[in-house]
Amino acid sequence: MNRALTVDDLVLAGIALAAGLLLAFLSRGMLRWLAKHAKRTRWSGDDVVVDALRTVVPWAAIAGGAAAAAAVLPLTRTVQHHTNQCLKVLLIFAVTVSAARVIAGLVQSVTQSRSGVAGSATIFVNITRVLVLAIGFLVMLQTLGISIAPLLTALGVGGLAVALALQDTLANLFAGIHILASKTVQPGDYIQLSSGEEGYVVDINWRQTTVRQLSNNLVVIPNGQLAKTNMTNYTRPEQQLTVLVQVGVGYDSDLDHVERVTHEVIAETMTEITGAVPDHEPAIRFHTFGDSRIGFTVILGVGEFSDQFRVKHEFVKRLHRRYREEGIRIPAPARTVALQQGAVVIPQQRTAEAPVTD
Repeated sequence: MNRALTVDDLVLAGIALAAGLLLAFLSRGMLRWLAKHAKRTRWSGDDVVVDALRTVVPWAAIAGGAAAAAAVLPLTRTVQHHTNQCLKVLLIFAVTVSAARVIAGLVQSVTQSRSGVAGSATIFVNITRVLVLAIGFLVMLQTLGISIAPLLTALGVGGLAVALALQDTLANLFAGIHILASKTVQPGDYIQLSSGEEGYVVDINWRQTTVRQLSNNLVVIPNGQLAKTNMTNYTRPEQQLTVLVQVGVGYDSDLDHVERVTHEVIAETMTEITGAVPDHEPAIRFHTFGDSRIGFTVILGVGEFSDQFRVKHEFVKRLHRRYREEGIRIPAPARTVALQQGAVVIPQQRTAEAPVTD
């Protein structure tokens, strides 16, 4: 425009800016009210969406007010063009950041709901966030009139060189994606590797898997190594598992009586101890005529891997006390030792811990 700036132009521009600021303030207050209601719902996705809108809507209102103010001012065509470009870039940036936050939050919500744990698999979250930000960056370049075709070509050529230089990193990345996609390991699972490391999976990111041991130490395992090693997952196909407790009684014991008393102790333990599974049907199986005892196995059910230590602890204490009350003997290991004196062999009974002399 060639006309001079007037007071009316300044008033209209001020009104436009004030309207944009007022709309941003009102929208932020309304979205804050929506965020309080969203926290009451069971789905966490609405919290992510509302939180992202609290960022993009006020900035969009401010950008709209600034664009309206620029439209009423007698600016030159060049200045008007640059102003509009800057406002578009600002709006695209706000939308991109908000979209990355929304999509990453929804992906995290889905991974949490699928695994059923508080921990999250950040590998998918990071990949989606980077992809959205990259797309937004390319859109901003296109808006500024910068051709992205040469950039994509350069990225394609440079990506090959980067892939060759980062073979181990990319191997860990794709190994982590494969692990999560195949659902062999999920955050929250208790795993044990053939190399001896074991614990709860805390997180699987783009490079490594973090495992928290029962001692509360963290073990960091590269995804590529985790994908190649032999592993036992104690949480899948289901979290509940059975544990075996080995017991032995003397040969003079009434096995029917032993079985009945043991069942009573099992029922008491399963109903009173946290972590036990009362619905699990226990089993007692006699299996061995040992040197000094008849051995049998007690099969118990626990809710998850770490519960077995508490359940076995209480079961052994209660079983030992009940056996003493019922007069059921748990013999110590013993063996027969022959001592030769001249031409006479005298068999004697000694415990396994007693020293043997010739």
